[in-house]
Amino acid sequence: MAVDAKTVKELRDKTGAGMMDCKEALEKCDCDLDKAVTYLREKGIASASKKSGRDTKDGKVVSYIHPGDKLGVIVEVNCETDFVAKGPEFGEFAKDIAMHIAAASPRYLAKEDVPEEVLEEERKILATQAQNENKPEKVIEKIVEGRINKFYQEACLLEQAYVKDDKVKIKDFVKSGIAKFGENISIGRFARFKLGES
Repeated sequence: MAVDAKTVKELRDKTGAGMMDCKEALEKCDCDLDKAVTYLREKGIASASKKSGRDTKDGKVVSYIHPGDKLGVIVEVNCETDFVAKGPEFGEFAKDIAMHIAAASPRYLAKEDVPEEVLEEERKILATQAQNENKPEKVIEKIVEGRINKFYQEACLLEQAYVKDDKVKIKDFVKSGIAKFGENISIGRFARFKLGES
C-alpha cells in the first residue's frame, strides 16, 4: 500500500518523529495511523535509552501558576537542540511537568538527591513505627527498605506516579518525551512556591 505525504505529515505532527521514520511506520502498519503511533512509540522508547547519555544543553524554563495565584512552579526542562526547545509541543511537555510538580509537591528530583541525613532520620522513624506495630525484629529491616522505596515514590519527582496517568512514573514520562522528540530530555532544577510556606 502506497503511503501518501499527507498521512506522513499527519503522523509527524502527532509524534514529532522524523519523516523517514513516519513513512516506515505507516508502511509496516498498512497506513493505520493509530498502529503507526504505537509502532513509533515502541521503537522510540526502545531507542530512548541509547539517547539518555547525550548532553542536554538546551531547553527551556517554564512556569505554572495555579488558578487563584497561591501556588506556582518554575522548572527547567532540558533537551539537546534549540530546534526542539522552541517547538510548541516541547513547551506543552514542560508545562505538563510543571503542573505535575504543582500537584504532587516533590521535595527532590531523584533518589540520589535525598541527603543521607534525611534518609537516616527516615529509617529511624520507620524502624520505630515497625517496632510499635510489634513486627518481628528479623523483618524490620526489610519493612524499612520497603517503606523507604515508598518514601522515594512520594518525595522524588522522577519516582512519582504522573498525576495525569498514575500507571506511568515521571521518569517514564520523560522517556516517552525522548522517544517523541528524538533527543535526550532531562529535568534540571525546579522550585515550587506556595503562599505562606517558608
